[in-house]
Amino acid sequence: MNTAVAPKVQVPDVAGQITYAMRSMGVAPIPRNYELFYEAYIGSNPALTRELAALGAHATQAELDALGAQYFNSSPARVFDDAHTRISGELDGLLRILRQEQSSLESYTRLLGETHKRITSKSNASVELIENAIELLSQATGDTMAHGERTVEDVVQRSQEMDQVRKELDEYKRIANTDSLTRLSNRRAFDDRLAAVFNNPGMRPVTALLLADIDNFKKINDTYGHPVGDKILATVASVIRSNVRRDVFVARAGGEEFALIIEGNTVEEVTAIAERIRRTLETTPFKNSRTRVNYGPITASIGICMASNAEDAGELYSKTDIALYGAKNAGRNCIVLYQDGMQKDFSKSWLIYKA
Repeated sequence: MNTAVAPKVQVPDVAGQITYAMRSMGVAPIPRNYELFYEAYIGSNPALTRELAALGAHATQAELDALGAQYFNSSPARVFDDAHTRISGELDGLLRILRQEQSSLESYTRLLGETHKRITSKSNASVELIENAIELLSQATGDTMAHGERTVEDVVQRSQEMDQVRKELDEYKRIANTDSLTRLSNRRAFDDRLAAVFNNPGMRPVTALLLADIDNFKKINDTYGHPVGDKILATVASVIRSNVRRDVFVARAGGEEFALIIEGNTVEEVTAIAERIRRTLETTPFKNSRTRVNYGPITASIGICMASNAEDAGELYSKTDIALYGAKNAGRNCIVLYQDGMQKDFSKSWLIYKA
C-alpha cells in the first residue's frame, strides 16, 4: 500500500476566503451574493466559477444578479415560500372543515340532550311525543352521518394534497442536494451529513472522513479542455461509488475533491477501502472512444481522519484536509492517515485553487 507521512500544512477558512474575495471585488455582503460566491468557491459549477472570476474587481450588483438568475433558476427561498403558502392554505381549509364538523356535532349533541329531557319528563310521556322524537333523532342522525362522510372525504382530499406538496419538497431537496455533473451528493448535503456524524458519540471510533482529490486536474483541464475534465470527474465519481458499500455517503465536496463518510469500520478497514479506490482509479483507462486519445493515468491523493480524533465537524474536516495535502506533498497518488502532531502551514487563494 502506498502511504506517506504528511508534512505540515495549513487549512483555509472557507468563510474567511469567501468574505475576502467579496471584499476584494467590492461586492456587497448580502445573502444572495454570498450564495453566489459560496457556490463558486466549492467548485460545483466550474462555468459559474469562471464567469464570476471574469467579472473582475468591479462587478456591479446587476451583473451579479444576472449571474445568479442564470445559474440559480429556482431559488430555495422561493420554492419553500411557495410550498409554505400551499401547505398553509390546505391546513386552513382542513381547520375550517373540522370546525364545521365540531359545530355540527355540538348541535347534534344539544338535540340529543333536549330529546332525552323530553322523553324522560313525566309530564310529556305521550306516545306521540316519543314518535316525534324518534323521527327527529333519525333525521338528525342521518344528516350528521352524511355530513361526517363528506367531512372524511374532504379531510382525505386535503391530506392527499398536502402529501403531494411534501413529495414535491422531498424531490426538490434531493435535486438541491445533488451535484448535477457527478450525480453524487453536493457540498451542501455533505456539510449537513458531516455535522450529523457528531450526533452519535458512540459511533465516532468507527466513523471516518475521507477526502480524495484528483491529481494535476488543472493541467488536465488546461490540456484537454473543461468538457474532457467534466467527463473525467463523472468517471472518477462512478469509480468511487462502485468501490464502496451503498450505505457509504459519497459527495463531490467541490471542484475535483470528493468526500466519503464511512461508518461502522475500523481505521484498518477504512484504509483498505481507500487503497481499493486509489488502485482502481490508477488502473482505470481514461480514453476517448472516438479519437483514442488517452487522458490517463488519472490518480487521486487521499486523506483520512477518524471522527474520534476531532471534537466537531469543522475539526474533522480540517484534520482530514491536512492529511489530504500531506498526500499531495508526499508525491500524490497515495494515502495519508491523520496523526496527532500534524500541523497546518500552507495557504491557498480560492480564485487560484478553483481555476
